[in-house]
Amino acid sequence: MCRSRIATMPSRTVIGRRYLETGMEKIKIAYIMSDYPTFTHTFIRREILALEREGVEIARIAMRGWKGEARGWKSEVVDADDLRERERTRYVLEGGLFPLISAMIMVAIRKPTRFGAALLLALRFTQRSDRPGLLHFVYLAQACRLLPWLASDRVLHVHAHFGTHPAEVALFAHVLSGLSYSFTMHGSYEFDRPQYLRLPEKIGSASFVAAVSSFTRSQLFRWVEQAQWSKIKVVHCGVDDDFVDAARPVADDCKRLVCVGRIDKGKGIVLLLAAASALMQEGVRFELVLAGDGDLRADIEKSIVAHGLSGIVRVTGWLSNQQVRDEILDARALVMSSFAEGLPIVIMEAMVLGRPVLATYVGAIPELVRHGQDGWLFPAGSVHDLAAAMRECIEAPASEIARMGARARERVLERHNIKTGAKMLKELFQQVLSRPGRVAS
Repeated sequence: MCRSRIATMPSRTVIGRRYLETGMEKIKIAYIMSDYPTFTHTFIRREILALEREGVEIARIAMRGWKGEARGWKSEVVDADDLRERERTRYVLEGGLFPLISAMIMVAIRKPTRFGAALLLALRFTQRSDRPGLLHFVYLAQACRLLPWLASDRVLHVHAHFGTHPAEVALFAHVLSGLSYSFTMHGSYEFDRPQYLRLPEKIGSASFVAAVSSFTRSQLFRWVEQAQWSKIKVVHCGVDDDFVDAARPVADDCKRLVCVGRIDKGKGIVLLLAAASALMQEGVRFELVLAGDGDLRADIEKSIVAHGLSGIVRVTGWLSNQQVRDEILDARALVMSSFAEGLPIVIMEAMVLGRPVLATYVGAIPELVRHGQDGWLFPAGSVHDLAAAMRECIEAPASEIARMGARARERVLERHNIKTGAKMLKELFQQVLSRPGRVAS
């Protein structure tokens, strides 16, 4: 019988010593994600590619997103870069239930002590869970299935994006293998149920947590002991050269606004249409593009007709990265009416393209967008204030839009360079791998 890869995974002690003493061990990190690639996770792809340019090898592991998976709008992949990423990604749920059960049985037989510890952890997570308790055991099975991949790829550390399902799988992989792990927290929906997400346990066992903004970090401070605060680091997401190099001036006669993102309840699209209707009735001439798709698209399209906005508002559906860029460049400004946000990547993209931003005063948005300098900030949920900001932007002289756009571009280049973020992550990975090993697989 062949010896299991799981059983021969090197210990953290060996990994740490080899990394420190020889300097020859290539940094190999496994990235764990829920859906990848997707339209809304372009920032993860950029981060991965930037890390690889820094010499870090990345093993891509996702739960869903493989070619041919029927999941409606969530599985739409139209960007050429995303299509290439899909070919480089392993999918835990591909193949159905049998591979998960087989992996779970194999780990239970060959690593009974570690499996027992992980099983008890999954059982504890079922208490006060906002999801069916069975899902935590499914997540454990997913961690069991990816264990041989970590061994065969000689992975040194596991990193997950989002503190939800991916971070839980990474935690189980840590318990089962002894590999260190970390995760990136974005928000804002992750902060709606922190106790149910078991953020204190996930943060407590992690080597570090990357928070995409100071706001995100502050929310995590609320849920862990002060002794854990030092492991929560602010690592900004960034924009790449495809956007940095594409900036061009706004046409003087351009009166178009663009909203980019998922069409769901949290984005406040209903209020955006109400504000657009109010401006139309006042005789303000403008266009509005909704660049995206989502569960509420059919309802929004009906609302467009009901408001008499068919000649003013256009819904594009999902677009490629280049198409999103072109829609922003063809607009006077980006508008976002969200009820809650972390720090949307599309705001950075619009600003680096030289476009002001109209956005609600929520989450970490005010950390980047300065009212009256880079754009307009207004209270969430207020149609009146949203319409006033849209009117001011539409009626502002082209020279003022250009000045605001130039300030916006300068600010993003200073704070959200993808190369800087990748270097910070690489340093954090190196620090983890340089520590003395604590456990053996």
